[in-house]
Amino acid sequence: MINWNNLDTTIAYKELFDVAPVNLAEVMAGENGADRVKKYSVPMAAGMAFNYAAKQVDEDVLAALAKLAEEMQLAEKFEALYNGAVINTGEKRMVLHHMTRGQLGQAVVADGVDKRSFYVEQQQKIAELANKVHNGEITNAAGEKFTTVVQIGIGGSDLGPRAMYLALENWAKVNDTFKMEAKFISNVDPDDAAGVLATIDVEHSIFVLVSKSGTTLETLTNESFVKDALKNAGLDPSKHMIAVTSETSPLAKSDDYLAAFFMDDYIGGRYSSTSGVGGAVLSLAFGPEVFAQFLEGAAAEDKLAQNKDILANPAMLDALIGVYERNVLGYQTTAVLPYSQALSRFPAHLQQADMESNGKSVNRFGEPVNYVTGPVIFGEPGTNGQHSFYQLLHQGTDIIPLQFIGFKNSQMGRDVVIQDSTSQQKLSANVVAQIVAFACGKEDADRNKYFAGGRPSSIIVGEQLTPAALGALLSHFENKIMYQGFVWNLNSFDQEGVQLGKVLAKKVLAHDTDGALKAYSDLLNI
Repeated sequence: MINWNNLDTTIAYKELFDVAPVNLAEVMAGENGADRVKKYSVPMAAGMAFNYAAKQVDEDVLAALAKLAEEMQLAEKFEALYNGAVINTGEKRMVLHHMTRGQLGQAVVADGVDKRSFYVEQQQKIAELANKVHNGEITNAAGEKFTTVVQIGIGGSDLGPRAMYLALENWAKVNDTFKMEAKFISNVDPDDAAGVLATIDVEHSIFVLVSKSGTTLETLTNESFVKDALKNAGLDPSKHMIAVTSETSPLAKSDDYLAAFFMDDYIGGRYSSTSGVGGAVLSLAFGPEVFAQFLEGAAAEDKLAQNKDILANPAMLDALIGVYERNVLGYQTTAVLPYSQALSRFPAHLQQADMESNGKSVNRFGEPVNYVTGPVIFGEPGTNGQHSFYQLLHQGTDIIPLQFIGFKNSQMGRDVVIQDSTSQQKLSANVVAQIVAFACGKEDADRNKYFAGGRPSSIIVGEQLTPAALGALLSHFENKIMYQGFVWNLNSFDQEGVQLGKVLAKKVLAHDTDGALKAYSDLLNI
């Protein structure tokens, strides 16, 4: 039997406060640090590894975290999730995004269908359409091939797919799988849609409208913006648009679209990159085979997340260390720092995935919790971030845990030797230097040049950012977020916090306002 208890009711949580904290600067110095780097590493899928040597943990902390995982029944809760339990208590729904990339447990039947078969069927239909677009069976009115795909969506319909596209764009070009350029329209700000439309040839563009309900205000507004542009160019919008939506939405069987592909309520927007939400745009951009490799990497990492041993389960281990940092050591923020330009938007995706999931102050039963929950997530790719906010990370008053991501090889393979090293070596040298600098610091009589150290970090290391590696990376963080939600006893799969603003915005547009709402409306000439 699974028990859904608050973190502060567990024995293991209380015992964590009795474990002696680790002096990171001391344990990472000299050969001790070298030994830790070799020891504190867990294999991931796609040839990657999660290295946590520069975290403030030792055998005693790890043993206490393992006890917490067991007491909180983390593995059992994940098993219940992928076997179709109603884990999303707020909306009384199952949580099935893992099933878009594989079957981890028993068959799950909902809405009268086997859900794994349903997701595979949608992927196959998307692949068929993508292949027809690529080989010229589906063309514009002039019989010419589409060269650009534009995704219209917001939130999880934009951030994840956009981050995944940018992550694989250069890889696809080098590996001859680049089929179509992708653009994204998300913000209801008219400059977003106008800016994208100004950079493309609409006659040779196909648009993917993503809205589960078919009623998302920002998305439908941008769809109208695009349709106007197509009509003004003398084109039939219905010949240039496809929909990704639910089977019950008004978009599902509309003649306004070339085709409609379906998602369901069991996959939250921020977890939808491996569904049709990401599948349509990525399959059109790179080909269905590349999207399949992406799914395979995610599926392989999901399997690792089933392991009950935290030292063989990188997502669970990462999650538990994060809880230790947040709830015992008192750190409020986490920075995600990929040393890969291709992952430039990956921190923005994780910002939504993490903060929309675990930014809660009540437990899964709607009861206030007496402990802190999700941290603030931010980040930028290295080395750009080093010349931006690393000053605060190194010498600011707050300690901010860091999650680095690095690869041994670049995606494109083009490089140059300058001052006896390549650009890739310089990039890798910087991330190595940062990890040690944050951990060990530097003594200096000049306090302005003194670095206290003791600033924890982990790094995920891979050979190269491939589709499979990207899928594994995505899965790792999705499962980390899930496990932290379990530890905090939260419902990580609804997002009531985004609803109030939407309701008030509708009142503003209907001129149904008074008080401050009216005053601010007048201020902005609404």
